[in-house]
Amino acid sequence: MARTQRAVEDLTPARAKAELEMLAREIAAADLAYHQGDAPVMDDASYDALKRRNAEIEARFPELKRADSPSDRVGAAPSEAFSKIKHKVRMLSLANGFEHEDIADFVSGVRRFLNLGSQDPLAFTAEPKIDGLSLSLRYENGRLVQAATRGDGETGENVTANARTIDDIPVEIESAPEVLEVRGEVYMSHADFAAINARQQEVGGKTFANPRNAAAGSLRQLDAKVTASRPLKFFAYAWGETSAPLSDTQSGAIERLSELGFVTNALMKRCDGVDDMLAHYGAIEAQRADLGYDIDGVVYKVDRLDLQGRLGFRSSTPRWAIAHKFSAERATTRLEAIEIQVGRTGALSPVARLTPVTVGGVVVSNATLHNADYIAGRDSKGNPIREGRDIREGDWVTVYRAGDVIPKIEDVDLSRRSEDSKPYIFPEKCPYCGSDVVREPGEAVHYCTGDLICPAQAVEKLRHFVSRNAFDIEGLGSKQVEAFFSEGWIMEPADIFTLETRHGDELRKREGWGAKSAGNLFRGIEERRTIPLNRLIFGLGIRHVGETAARLIARSYGSWAAFAEAMEAAREHEGDAWQALNDIDGVGPVMAGSLVDFFHEQANRAAIERLVAELDVEDVEAPATADSPVAGKTVVFTGTLEKMTRAEAKARAESLGAKVSGSVSAKTDYVVAGPGAGSKEKKARELGVTLLNEDEWLELIG
Repeated sequence: MARTQRAVEDLTPARAKAELEMLAREIAAADLAYHQGDAPVMDDASYDALKRRNAEIEARFPELKRADSPSDRVGAAPSEAFSKIKHKVRMLSLANGFEHEDIADFVSGVRRFLNLGSQDPLAFTAEPKIDGLSLSLRYENGRLVQAATRGDGETGENVTANARTIDDIPVEIESAPEVLEVRGEVYMSHADFAAINARQQEVGGKTFANPRNAAAGSLRQLDAKVTASRPLKFFAYAWGETSAPLSDTQSGAIERLSELGFVTNALMKRCDGVDDMLAHYGAIEAQRADLGYDIDGVVYKVDRLDLQGRLGFRSSTPRWAIAHKFSAERATTRLEAIEIQVGRTGALSPVARLTPVTVGGVVVSNATLHNADYIAGRDSKGNPIREGRDIREGDWVTVYRAGDVIPKIEDVDLSRRSEDSKPYIFPEKCPYCGSDVVREPGEAVHYCTGDLICPAQAVEKLRHFVSRNAFDIEGLGSKQVEAFFSEGWIMEPADIFTLETRHGDELRKREGWGAKSAGNLFRGIEERRTIPLNRLIFGLGIRHVGETAARLIARSYGSWAAFAEAMEAAREHEGDAWQALNDIDGVGPVMAGSLVDFFHEQANRAAIERLVAELDVEDVEAPATADSPVAGKTVVFTGTLEKMTRAEAKARAESLGAKVSGSVSAKTDYVVAGPGAGSKEKKARELGVTLLNEDEWLELIG
C-alpha cells in the first residue's frame, strides 16, 4: 500500500492525466466484458484495484477528473437481449480496501463524518463477498413478481422467469412487508461448476472459465428451461425498496431475511471495531479454500441503519460500507509487441501485447506501460525503477495484478532477453495521423499535435458523446461510431442528428443493417434530440468535466442559454461571470479554465453551435420540494460545525435543493458560521449576507 501511495504522490499532472485516460479505457472494457459478456478479462480484485488507483489519482488531482470517470459509473448498461427494469432504489457498487490500514481509514472516516469520538460505540457487520452475479428480487404481498440484474445500477435486465427456477429463491413468502425487494448474489458451487463443465465437454458444448461466468451465463439465458437445468444458488445480503423496515440494524435485517426463508451467509458476524473486523477477515480468509464457493473479500457495513442513512452515498458507492479485497497473483509471459493508443485528449498510451497467460483464473493478453519513462526503467524524476531495467519487445516479463495499476508489468527477466534485442524507441510521429508527437518539459506524457485532424482523437470524442452517461443513443455504440467515421458519415456530434437525411437510404440497404435495424437506430437518435443540460455538457467531453461536475454546472446555470452566455462572459478569465463559475462548489480554476477555453476555441464553438441547432436542451432544476426553505438558495459553510460534519451539512443542504458554494459573494443567501469562522464571516457582514449559527441553520431546515 505504501508503495502505491508514494507512486501517486510522485505523479506529475501530465502523467496523472495520461494514467486516468488509460484507466478509464480499461475499466470501461472490463465493465462490458463482465456485465454483458459474462466473460471477465480480469478478476474482481484486479478490477477493483484499477478503480482504487483511479480514485487515488482523482483525490490528489481533482481538477483532472475525466468526463468518463469510472468513479461515477456502476456496472454496465443492461443487455438488449432482455427487457429492462428500473430499480426503485439504485444498486450501487462498493468502495474497496486492500490493506488493513485501508479499513482503519474507513472506520476513522465514518467516525469523522458522524462526529463520533474514538470511544463512542460503533458496530459493523462483516461477511464474505460472494463472487457471483448481483440480483434484486421484488415481492408484492408475499409473491415474487420481478427479478432484475444490477445492470448499470439504475436499470437492470428482467430475468424473472429464470430466477423462479432457482431453489434458494422462494416464490412466495409469509409475513413479509407488502413490498419487499431482496438483494443478493447468484453463484455456483465449485462441485457444481466442475460437474456442469464435465457435461458440457461430453456433448461438445462450451465450457466456462470459472464459477462466476457459469452462474452469470446460466442466469442470463433467454430460455428459462436452460437456467432450470443449471445448479444455481443464492445468498441474500441486502434489500432495496420496502414498505416497512426489516429491523433497525443491518444484522437484524439479515436475520429477518433468514426468518422469511432466504439463505443468508452463516459467516456474517457483528463486529465491535477495527480489531474485531480484521480478526474476522483473517478467519474468513483462512476458510476460503474450503468454503466450496468463490469469494474475493469481506464486506463491512455500519450496523445501525439510522447511521447508514446519515452517512448516505457518494456518486456510485455508499459511505457506510467497504469491501476488503483479497490479494491477486503474478505470472510470467512474453511481451510480443508494444503498441501505442491515442486518446481523445491526444495522449499517447503504450500498451504491452502479451502472450496470453492465466493470472488468478483470468486470461491476460495486455498490460499498461504508462509512458516512455516507465518503459525506459525510470520514474517521473529520472530515478531508476526495476533497478533501471528497461522493457523491450520480446522480453519475458512478470505481470502483477493487485494493489496498483492492473494489469501491469512488474519486472523483466534479463536472463531470457535475446542478444539482438533493442531498446524501444518512443514514436516521434502519431501512428494514426502522422502529426508530430511532443513532450513538454517536466511532463511524462507524449501528445499528438494533430488534434482535430487526428482520427484517433476524433473517434474517441464521438465514442464518449454516445456513451451511456452522455447521450446514450440506442443502437449507436463504439463499433458503429468507428464504422460511420471511417465512411465519413459522422465526423462530429451534429452529424449524428442529420445521418438519416444524408445517408438513410444507404444504411437501410447496407449489409448487416436493413430497414428494421436502421429504423431502430434513427428512432434512437430522434429520442435523444431532447436532452437534459447536464448530459449535453458531459457529452461534449470537456477536459476535467466529469458526470458529477456536469450536473453541478447544469444545476447552477439551469439552461443552455444561461450557460452559454456565462461562458462567453468569462472569456478573459476575469469578471463576475468568471468568479461565479469558480464559486460553484467542486469546480475551481482548472476546471473553469478548461470549460471557458473549450468554448472559445473557434472550431469547438462552431461544432457546438451546429450540434445545439439540432437539439432541444432541457433546463435542469435543483432537486427542490415545495416545503424546502432553502430550495434554490446559495449557502456557504465556514468555521467549525459542532453538531454535524461539514460533509454531512453539505449533503443535507444539497438534498433540500440548496447550492453550496465555497466562497461568499453578493449572490450568497446564507453563511452558516461556526466557531473559528474568519474571512468568510467578515465578508458576509460587509455584503449584508444573512449570517446563521449552526443551531439557527438546523432550525431553518427543520
